[in-house]
This record gives sequence, C-alpha cells and structure tokens, in this order.
Amino acid sequence: MKGLTTEQKEQVRSALLAYCDNFPTRNRAAESLQNVSSATVSQLINGKYELISDDMFTRIAVQIGFSFDSWTLHEGKTFREITYAFADAQAYRNVTWVVGDAGCGKTTAAIEYRRTHRNVFYILCSEDMRRSDFVREMAKQVGAPTDTTNLRDMLENAISMIAFLSNPLLIFDEGDKLTDSVFNYFISIYNRLEGHAGIVFLSTDYIKRRIENGLRYNKKGYKEINSRIGRRFYEVSATEQNDIYAICQANSLTDRADIEEVLKDAKRSENDLRRVKRCIHARKRMIEARNRKGGSDE
Repeated sequence: MKGLTTEQKEQVRSALLAYCDNFPTRNRAAESLQNVSSATVSQLINGKYELISDDMFTRIAVQIGFSFDSWTLHEGKTFREITYAFADAQAYRNVTWVVGDAGCGKTTAAIEYRRTHRNVFYILCSEDMRRSDFVREMAKQVGAPTDTTNLRDMLENAISMIAFLSNPLLIFDEGDKLTDSVFNYFISIYNRLEGHAGIVFLSTDYIKRRIENGLRYNKKGYKEINSRIGRRFYEVSATEQNDIYAICQANSLTDRADIEEVLKDAKRSENDLRRVKRCIHARKRMIEARNRKGGSDE
C-alpha cells in the first residue's frame, strides 16, 4: 500500500486547522481526539511531519471528518432540512430531535455542519454507553478534562465550558440507542444547559415508538424527555431518485446508462446513500478499467 503523499498530509493539516478553530485552544482540540497527543497536533499544524506516521494522519483525518477520497457532497433537500434544524437549534438554543431513514445522510450533514461552524460538538451514541461513558465522551468532545474519576466533576467542567461559549450546539447522533439510565441523565444535563446551548438528537423513527411506549407505560423520564423536545419530532424528507441523479453528476458519473444502473440499485436499497456511494464508486472503477483496456488495445 502506498504511503500518504505530501499533498494529502497538507490536506489533513488544513482540515485540522479548521477543526481546531472550533475550540478555545489547540490543546482543547487535541483533548477531543482519541489517542492523539497535543504534541502531535502541534507538530502536524506546524508542518513537522517527520515523526508522524501515516496511521496517525489517518486516525486524525477520520476523527475530524476529513476523507481522502474524492467524494463530492451534494446538498440535497434532506441535507438542507437537517442543516436547518442544526442552525435553528444553535441560534435559538433549543432542543430538537431529528428523525430520518437510515442512510439518508444525517451523520454526513452533522459532520459537515461541525466542520463549517464554530462551537459545534458531535457525540456518537451507542447501546453500551453507560452514564460515565456518555459524560466522558461529551467532555472529551468539548475539550473538557477527562482525567478525573469523579463523574460529577467531569460533568461540571464540561457544562461550564459549554455554557461559556457563544451559541454552542451539541449533536447526539444515533440518540435512540441510549439506554433509559442515560436518557434520564440527559434530563439533568438539559436542565443545566437550558438557554445556554442548542441540542440536536439524530436517529431513525424507532425513537417514536420508544417514546410512545415510554409514555404509555409511564416509564421514568419519558414525559420529561418528550416535553424537552417540544412533544414532537422533526421529520426530514426521504431521499428521492432525483437526489441520487444529482449525486451521480456531482461525482463525475455522467453517462446516462451508468446513472440508470445506480438509480436502479438505489431503488432496491430504499435510496440508502451509503449504498449509493458504494455503487457510484464501483461504476467509476468499472469505467476506469474499460478505459485502460481500450487504451491498451490501441
């Protein structure tokens, strides 16, 4: 496998500089990255690449949302709706729960919004998150200290840092995967940040059934959560075939026959954008192979 080129390293450096601008200091930005020291961040930003491995460049790139592939983002209707929810929550410090199909681009929109706006923090949730994991991840993302074992101190530091910022926004992706105990903990976090920060949860519509069941059986915390999200979900439009067509063209797939193949595959896959990206990549590799073969016959 080829190593990274100087140009690719410069691209990571540029993306890292933009990422660091989202934090009060570069040390805080470094603390938000997993298994990356502040010294490494400093060396990379200063263009001192000699002691930084390609694996480290890749690790940093993944965490700050930079991709080495040549994929071009298409801002379709769904993307714009999700972005509007982020902007509204950030500007007016409200809480919104965005619901959309799997593969409709929620995570992509979140990473892009974080990349292009200050004081935006992205937390990926999971089923195995305990309260301590949830708080630690939130603290890590905002650059708050995580070297204490005292959960209350960690939370206090994180909330203090968030409240100090101008129009901060917390994005919790795959929020429907959080356990009830973490859900309940979120209520106290919200109460502390109300009026100081915007909060957006992203998930599939599974959360609707979960909230309905929680309310029906009067489960602890569900009335409070339902109230804090305004008693309704912000449902984004499903990805349509014209969006897929535009994505193909944005990524240099212009032959009608190739686009039709992508459209057919997308339809079978409920227009899942992860599948679309994979399919476009495959079609482009096939085109490259045909062109190489055609050139060798001359």
